[in-house]
Amino acid sequence: MDIQKVRELVKLVEHSGIEQLEIVDKDTTIRIQKSPAAAVGAPQVVSMPHPVPTAVIAAAPAPAPAAAPVAAAEAPAADPARARWKELRSPIVGTFYRAPAPTSPNFVNVGDKVSKGQPLCIIEAMKVMNEIEAEIDGTIREILVENGSPVEAEAVLFLVDPA
Repeated sequence: MDIQKVRELVKLVEHSGIEQLEIVDKDTTIRIQKSPAAAVGAPQVVSMPHPVPTAVIAAAPAPAPAAAPVAAAEAPAADPARARWKELRSPIVGTFYRAPAPTSPNFVNVGDKVSKGQPLCIIEAMKVMNEIEAEIDGTIREILVENGSPVEAEAVLFLVDPA
């Protein structure tokens, strides 16, 4: 299936009452689903190999890979300062990028002070680069997602110690 056909299917879902559409073509399954939690309102497109019958894929979507922490050292769970850290979450499904370009420096690193509205990362969704901004002032304590990793909507990206 070519990308133009996928785009046409996405437009069909966007402009209709359809909440979800799943297409099986040989060894590929494409699922387009409207996501009420998505900030930009774009449906998600998932393409995966078709190793099992379609009924099983529709009933049990593949689990998302676990995000690996990239922060230097984890603080003990009993640390009272850690209890006040705030989670900054992804508003959309997509691919997490720490920098605006492969050769550019990261938006933020562990230990950096950030201000509300400051860009923290980019989430790429359907070839659209969405800048994710800090919701609060504070200090980045942990970055919980690896560069180039897929993220789900509401996935925790950063832990911030409020200022």
